[in-house]
Amino acid sequence: MKIAIATHDYTDVAGHAGQARHWLVHDSETGAVTPQRLELASGEVLHHWQEDGPHPLDDVAVIVAASAGDAFVQRMARRGVEVRLTSERDTSRALAAVLDGEALAAPGFNPALVLCRLRDLLSRH
Repeated sequence: MKIAIATHDYTDVAGHAGQARHWLVHDSETGAVTPQRLELASGEVLHHWQEDGPHPLDDVAVIVAASAGDAFVQRMARRGVEVRLTSERDTSRALAAVLDGEALAAPGFNPALVLCRLRDLLSRH
């Protein structure tokens, strides 16, 4: 199973999955201890991606982020990807929780999500 964690600096969980350019991708089937670092090109950022071909995160089963809009979560669900939101900031602890089947710390109130939901209402995705 591949798990992708949105991040700013490959250490902290990023605040908005749809806008994230940096990702840590862990593949539990390869046995690799260190997640792979992935930097998306501007056209590959999921909020703007046109779904007109393969994407570097195509084979991911789970996305972890601090926040995501409802439209993003639904779009990923249609692609077979589960989005898990958390207030956990440390990427290694978030990854360990997912791998161990533990619940992630619930995300707190995020006023930016109100703006995100408004943008989602007006967005094509």
